[in-house]
Amino acid sequence: MRFSFVNVALQALKHNSGCPEQWRNPEPKAAYDVIIIGAGGHGLATAYYLAKEHGLTNVAVLEKGWLGGGNTGRNTTIIRSNYLWEESAALYEHALKLWEGLSQALNYNVMYSPRGVLMLAHNTHDVQVGKRHVHANRLAGVDNEWLTPEEAKAFCPILNIARDVRYPVIGAALQRRGGTARHDAVAWGYARAASARGIDIIQNCEVTAIRRDASGAVSGGLAFPRAPKRMAGGESFQFHLPAYHRDEIEMVRTIESIVEKQGRSGKFVLVTWHTVYRNQDDELVAEASTSMIARP
Repeated sequence: MRFSFVNVALQALKHNSGCPEQWRNPEPKAAYDVIIIGAGGHGLATAYYLAKEHGLTNVAVLEKGWLGGGNTGRNTTIIRSNYLWEESAALYEHALKLWEGLSQALNYNVMYSPRGVLMLAHNTHDVQVGKRHVHANRLAGVDNEWLTPEEAKAFCPILNIARDVRYPVIGAALQRRGGTARHDAVAWGYARAASARGIDIIQNCEVTAIRRDASGAVSGGLAFPRAPKRMAGGESFQFHLPAYHRDEIEMVRTIESIVEKQGRSGKFVLVTWHTVYRNQDDELVAEASTSMIARP
């Protein structure tokens, strides 16, 4: 299904009863031309562009957990290209241009918002580093500009530029084309587009070893254990003491309960475990309660 205003409105009227799955959940093949480990933003994008730009579709993306459940779901979501070295700036500038048209290319709203990236300077060193970035970027053809505190506040009105605060703002570097995106939507969009081009995305399949023959080439058949479908059920933390640099933190995790329940779509297992963090003096630093839902 191609997303459009009309299709979204029709699905809303139908209570999403006719909305297909966004990507396939295929059984793995015995062999692939390319295997990518990790179904995060990088892995899924690699698979998508292999299919789109090079016509390689006999590709598997293997993910030990659920799609986008690793670093992609935890990153800062900041998008920018104002890096110091010309090589880095060129790479990120190319990526930034891809971001500008990514929602249209994938037919999926990745929620890219070019609201600008403002990097504040609080001391002389910050000013020198920031201005060095600005000049290097402009020489490389990348947009970046230096702002006075008053100009920074005009761009971001909630900014406090008072001189008597602990970390006064004495300048800022601004890349107006920078911004943010929804990290989950990026993974979902690439997964949907890659799957539509024939890429196999295999979740809950951890890679534990790579076998090679005497020449160093990957050899042997592939074995794909099909683990249960899993999803995060929730997590909560309770902090008791601060953790300091050079502290040695010991983590002990115990399973509290394993309960089988009946849901609307069938049986599932709710697993809850408790994690305790103690420092080198055996003092309780923090506790965490985590749950996971597994379906056969």
